Amino acid sequence: MNDLTDSQLAESARRQIAELFESHFEWFQTTDDGSPQALKKTELDIAVANGKLILTCWTEKGTRSWKIRDWQWTGEKLVLQGSRRMGAERPLIELIPRAAAKAIAATVKAARQKRCELLAQLASATIAGARVERSSLSPGIRRGQPGRYARIILWTRHQRLAVTASVASHNASDADSFLSAALLWFTRLGERAKPPYIQQLWLIVEGELVKSVLPKLALLREGLQQAVHVFEIDDAWTELQPLKIPERKELWQKRLKRFPPVVEPEVSELAQAILAEAPDAIDIVRARHGETLRYHGLPFARVRRLLQTERVWFGVETAQRCLLDESSFSQWTSLCNDLQTHRSATATDRRHTLYRNASEAWLESLLRRDISQLDPGLIVAPLHAQFRTAPGGRLGVRPIDLLALRRDGRLVVIELKVFEDRE
Repeated sequence: MNDLTDSQLAESARRQIAELFESHFEWFQTTDDGSPQALKKTELDIAVANGKLILTCWTEKGTRSWKIRDWQWTGEKLVLQGSRRMGAERPLIELIPRAAAKAIAATVKAARQKRCELLAQLASATIAGARVERSSLSPGIRRGQPGRYARIILWTRHQRLAVTASVASHNASDADSFLSAALLWFTRLGERAKPPYIQQLWLIVEGELVKSVLPKLALLREGLQQAVHVFEIDDAWTELQPLKIPERKELWQKRLKRFPPVVEPEVSELAQAILAEAPDAIDIVRARHGETLRYHGLPFARVRRLLQTERVWFGVETAQRCLLDESSFSQWTSLCNDLQTHRSATATDRRHTLYRNASEAWLESLLRRDISQLDPGLIVAPLHAQFRTAPGGRLGVRPIDLLALRRDGRLVVIELKVFEDRE
């Protein structure tokens, strides 16, 4: 990289980069903090302001400008070290001439097609009398990009076989996308193929994909699982070794370390005393600073520990919440009586606020007590309510209402609705 330490170097770099922009009509821009896009040379501008080199271009979010600290032309691409927002953002910007980008894509496609043809030869050699009917790549993510998976069809006298494998770089986390693409392709082939029909799907895997793919295949339905055969290819790509798909019962013999046993949290004495008043209706939810007590899903009391002393605040609405003591005990008794009268399935006044509020939480509280009412195949514990799938539990991500576990080890996502909702 060429450091731009003074205004003279900045001006020299501006002239050279401007000549590069002018010599190519279209550029392909990528940054390490954004999505790639195609830019015309008229949408790129390089200038010097206050002795600093400034790159301006048109992006999907409007005009963007970066202060360029270093730059390099490799002969195939222009690499720029940018800076924005007083150095808070330091993206690495790569600009590739469009012709060069097409050349790179063509080179990648040729290399992947060569591996695809090699796989076709290896697969056909495993069956006597088999020949390759078709050998091609899957469609790319975008138009003009090469696909990541081999699509091979073998023909024999009595049947045809579908063979697929990853011909691009991959890791263990790509197992889901590989299996999804393979099963969708196999299903579509079965819908439109002519006799002899395609009855088998061969998955050729290597490296890290082996340990990730096999357990997932054990969870397929029995009819589809019988049609799938797995082969491991060696590092030299010269030999295929058949692999056995494990049975479901083999997946759960060893307890995973990342799923420790569920430990019941300690319940304070005050919370236990309130719970004893109506154990079939009240449940306790742990909070960051104490416990929240809910009557059929409706929060009505909170226990907090202040200065080594437990205190209870009660009230259905935040504005009406007050501390439980001798002066407010009559209000507490009145609230409990109202909850028992109106927050009940046998309530006569179904327009009452205590009956109508938090109706979805009421349904959730019933299922949390015994999830087997919904499906006898579900395990009562552990059961997670309002489970956030995002790392760190970001508030912008909508949580799962209930996340349960089935007896065969599969996860069950439960969405609760008490009113019609098009979403």
